[in-house]
Amino acid sequence: MIKNIIFDWGGVLIHLDKNRCAQAFAECGIQVGDELSNPYGQRTYLRDFELGLMSVNEFHETVRRVYGAQLSNEQIDYAWNALLLEIPTYKLDKLLELKEHYRLFLLSNTNALHWEEGRKRFDYQGYRAEDFFEQVFLSNEIHELKPSPEAFRKVAQMAGIVPEETLFIDDLQASCDAASALGFHTYCPVANTDWTRDIEI
Repeated sequence: MIKNIIFDWGGVLIHLDKNRCAQAFAECGIQVGDELSNPYGQRTYLRDFELGLMSVNEFHETVRRVYGAQLSNEQIDYAWNALLLEIPTYKLDKLLELKEHYRLFLLSNTNALHWEEGRKRFDYQGYRAEDFFEQVFLSNEIHELKPSPEAFRKVAQMAGIVPEETLFIDDLQASCDAASALGFHTYCPVANTDWTRDIEI
């Protein structure tokens, strides 16, 4: 019955270490805790950046203003992207295998800076990020954040898919619950783990 698979990006495909973000900013003299890696936290501008309502330049200026630090754009980008690790090649191999049998999509809560840097982790055997998926849906482009039901409705409409024929994979239970309520099949693996043996052709 499954014809389509929608993958989350962070934690499901690309491995993340949010502590590295705080550590990198600390090296620049800024104490941020985990707030800069949590778009659901108290910093409204983080949600705006994830939603595509704030430009990269505005994000740079906001970080400097909020923390009173005269960091260069390059320093901010380096620290901001420090949480991005690798996409294991066995996961990329699995995507290529699944692509032969299903329509694959990516749906991620992410911002322009993380995607610009993180998409490079898809470079593998001549493939690029867009080669693994029929369509890529990013929160900063569709202006919706999971687990909002509207994010899933918009993706289903734009992709032309039926929820009941679609498996959604995300490491956040709240996102899986929201998708399930709309009729999607869901699977919620633990972040940064190997789920590939659980998804059969």
